[in-house]
Amino acid sequence: MHPAVRSRTAIRLEAAPAPQPRTRRVRSLIDADALRVLHRAARVLLDDLPELTDRLLAVLQEQEPAYRTAVENDTVGTWQEVHRSLRHSVTSLLDPRGARDAARRCSWKIGATRAEQGLPLDALLHAFRLGGSLVWQGLVEEISRTAPEDVRLLVHVAADVWNFVDEHCTLVADAYRQVERQLAWRRENRVRLLTAALLDGTSRIVDLTEAAEVLDLPEQGRYVVVAIAGGHPTGGAGARAAAVPDGGRVHWHTGGEVDYGIVLVGDGDLPRPESGPAGPAAGTRIGVGTVVEGLAAVGDARRLADTALSICPEDGGTVVLTEHLPAALVVSRPELGNALAVRVLGPLLALEPADREVLLDTLAMWLTCDGSAQRAGERLYCHRNTVLNRLRRCEQLTGRSLARPTDVVEISLALTARRLLPG
Repeated sequence: MHPAVRSRTAIRLEAAPAPQPRTRRVRSLIDADALRVLHRAARVLLDDLPELTDRLLAVLQEQEPAYRTAVENDTVGTWQEVHRSLRHSVTSLLDPRGARDAARRCSWKIGATRAEQGLPLDALLHAFRLGGSLVWQGLVEEISRTAPEDVRLLVHVAADVWNFVDEHCTLVADAYRQVERQLAWRRENRVRLLTAALLDGTSRIVDLTEAAEVLDLPEQGRYVVVAIAGGHPTGGAGARAAAVPDGGRVHWHTGGEVDYGIVLVGDGDLPRPESGPAGPAAGTRIGVGTVVEGLAAVGDARRLADTALSICPEDGGTVVLTEHLPAALVVSRPELGNALAVRVLGPLLALEPADREVLLDTLAMWLTCDGSAQRAGERLYCHRNTVLNRLRRCEQLTGRSLARPTDVVEISLALTARRLLPG
């Protein structure tokens, strides 16, 4: 053959379309037959749905204790829920597109409702898988009974059936977790509101029982409030552990600037915040109030803790209110405290700043050292006679005698007011 002829022949052969394989057409025919078999069995299941529902409920009660309780508490409601879910499942086999949205809404509602009721998610998902198994078993049984030779065709739709089950298990889980998150937020918010009302002293009597339950604290008990500020935006976990170190029962409430701990003290002592390396971070201030009786009085306990906190040094420290009651009296009535400071220390406060501070510091150190001029001098790095001379000048200016107990009390309170109160 001439080369040109051979070339044209080759071109015609290459351009000719390849014969289509028969496997695709065969596959399509098989799928169509499988769907007809599936639909025939599904229609029978739909007619026998009440019996299928009874079978699934019996299996659930046998295999899932959580559903056993649900059935005992609401037999009719649980039966209707299972029946409705199975009806949507079987209907979706007959009309996947038309039944899809209704089936999804049904599964979502079941997941949300069971989350609100507290049914465990594992039990719910197990119930859906059992339902899928029962539907599949019903399909196989029906075809085996009426047309055994067609059972093999169900293999071609098995994936569709189980994909439906998996899709709805995912849907149920999503609904359940979404509602669970909402419920958790509501619980946390309710706890926060109840705690804030207790601390503010605005709790209603009818809310006290609920507050005791959600806080896991007895309504009638002895309580003290601990207040923490500084060293951390809200005190920090370390400061909380240091403030109540004995592991007592305490409920913490995080505020904008202050953390409050409602501590059940029972018949024991007040919490003793730790100090040193095991204590709170530098700059942390801790105020421990006094004991009150019952949750209804926690508002009073919080105010006492705030008073203790206000006495704490600005650079950090701990004040147990019962150990600083004179100072607490002063800060509780700041207008009287300032008036006392002016009345007692007025002549000293009128001096030049350097002179004024030397005399006031000496007077404060002498009181701190229990009236010992020797020890005060050692701490002020001066001779005891210098301390005595400064003290005599203070007596002359104020008209008070450091040998007279009532005058010493006045001077001590006036110094406390000047140290703690503004202005």
